[in-house]
Amino acid sequence: MPMIKVLVVDDSALMRKLLPRILEGSNIQVVGTAMDGEFALKKIAELRPDVITLDLEMPRMDGMATLREIVKRHSLPVIVVSAHTQAGAMATFKALNMGAFDFVAKPRDALSEQIGEIATELINKIRAAAESRRIAPRGETPLLLQPARKRKVSGQPPARRVVALGTSTGGPYALQHVLSQLPAEFPAAIVVVQHMAEGFTKMFAERLDAESELEVKEAQSGDMLLAGRVLICPGNKHLSVRRMPLGPVAVLGTHAPVNGLRPSVDVLFESVAEEFGPSAVAVLMTGMGADGAEGLGKIKACGGMTFAQNEETCAVYGMPRAAIERGYACEVLPLEEIPAALEAQFASASGAASN
Repeated sequence: MPMIKVLVVDDSALMRKLLPRILEGSNIQVVGTAMDGEFALKKIAELRPDVITLDLEMPRMDGMATLREIVKRHSLPVIVVSAHTQAGAMATFKALNMGAFDFVAKPRDALSEQIGEIATELINKIRAAAESRRIAPRGETPLLLQPARKRKVSGQPPARRVVALGTSTGGPYALQHVLSQLPAEFPAAIVVVQHMAEGFTKMFAERLDAESELEVKEAQSGDMLLAGRVLICPGNKHLSVRRMPLGPVAVLGTHAPVNGLRPSVDVLFESVAEEFGPSAVAVLMTGMGADGAEGLGKIKACGGMTFAQNEETCAVYGMPRAAIERGYACEVLPLEEIPAALEAQFASASGAASN
C-alpha cells in the first residue's frame, strides 16, 4: 500500500506531537502539522496531503470553518478528532453532516496511556479515508426539529417483525437518510448497530429522532421492540434481541469484542436470525472491514430478507462488499432506494397476510 500523507491540525502542541508518534510505522507519513485553520489551509496547498485530521476547537479559524473551506476548495477526506463532551459531540455530528469522513474520540487524558487506545482506530480510518470514494459534500442542512407526523409508540403492541441495520464509516449520513424517509406508520421495529465511540450514541440517537417521524432512542436492556421504534446500540456495548413472554426486547452486553469490535453488527444480526428467522429483514451499509457479513448470511439462510448498499453510494465499500462477495445479499441497492425497498417488503407481507 503506498505511503499516505497526513496533515495534523490541532491547537494542542501535545496532540501535534502525540498523533504523529502513534502513526509511525503504519505506511502513514505525517507531512506537517498546523495549530489552526489558517495555517492548515496554507499547508494543504503546500504539502498536498491525502488525509487531514482536524481538531474542532481552535483559535482564529476554528475547525468548523476550516472544514467548510477544505470541502469547498480541496475535497479531501477529513477525520475529526473530537472531544468527549456534549458540545464536542454536537460539533462532531455537524461536521459529519458538512462532509467530514469520520471521527475518533480524543482521549480524556492525553498524557495517559489512553492515547494508545485510539491508535489502531485512527490508523484504520486514515487508510479507509485514503482509499474512499469521494462522496459529494452534503452541505449544512438544518435539523428538522419537529417532523410533521411524529410516531408515538406508547401503547403499541410488541413488534412481530424487525429490521436490523448495520453500518460503520459513512453510517451517520446513511442512517439519517434511511430513517428520515420512513413513514410514521412503518409497521416493524428497527434495531441499529453503528460503530461509534462510547458517549456519542445518545446524542446521535437524539439527532436522528429529531429528523425522523419514527421514535429513535439509544437502546437500554429491556427496551421493548415496538413498531415504529428505532433502537440505537450504545457505544462499547453489544446489542442483541430476545423473544420474551411479553414480547421481544433489546439486550445489551459487554462480552468480548467480535471482529475486534464492540458493538458488532454480527452479534445483532445473529440474534435477529435466531429469534425472528424468516420474518427478519436486515440491511448492511457503508463501512470498513467485514463486520456483519456472516450475520447477514445467517439471516438469509433462515429465510429472512437481506439488503446490501451498493458500491457507488458507500463512503467505504468494505462491509457490504464482504457480504455481497459471499452471496449473502438478496438485493444490492443504492442508498436512496433502501427506504422504499423496506416499505415494499412490509407492504407485500401485509398484502399476503390479508389475502
